[in-house]
Amino acid sequence: MNVGYARTSTVEQVAGLEAQLRDLKREGCEKVFSEQVSAASERPKLDAALDFLREGDTLVVTKVDRLARSTQALGDIVDQLHQRGVALKVLQFGNETLDTNGAYGRFILNMFGAFAEFERSLMRERQIEGIQKAKVAGKYKGRKPSARLKADEVVRLFKNGKSVSEISREISIGRGSVYRALEQAGLK
Repeated sequence: MNVGYARTSTVEQVAGLEAQLRDLKREGCEKVFSEQVSAASERPKLDAALDFLREGDTLVVTKVDRLARSTQALGDIVDQLHQRGVALKVLQFGNETLDTNGAYGRFILNMFGAFAEFERSLMRERQIEGIQKAKVAGKYKGRKPSARLKADEVVRLFKNGKSVSEISREISIGRGSVYRALEQAGLK
């Protein structure tokens, strides 16, 4: 069975998620797990996909960086899959199926993982550099503290019986921000 996993880092990246879902369906994925969370945070749908997979199944992702943020994390996931007899297919490689069971496939996958990690590092360096320039020019104000502005709503929803995850989704802030608002209100 082909099982797909799609991820975007933020809820605003709707088109990116839709494109991944389209590609996974086109690839014949019978079941698809998707989420809109940063790879640096908990990914419950990835965990659910990994739990769902059985020996002989294939996990399908559109790009390596949708699955893991670093070569170490990628290696850990691939090792876990192989120990369970699950294949990995990355659509980034076009019509070719990347067989990660062999040495060559593993090498290519690690190369692409390293490139993705390198690209992420470069983006972060450019971002920091741009922020520093903007600060020197007096143009950087930082992002608006949207989570703090929603603290009263967080408390209201929590008192109405909503879970942290539900609150996070409903008002589009991170779970950590929800916990901070609840902690500041003396509720956690």
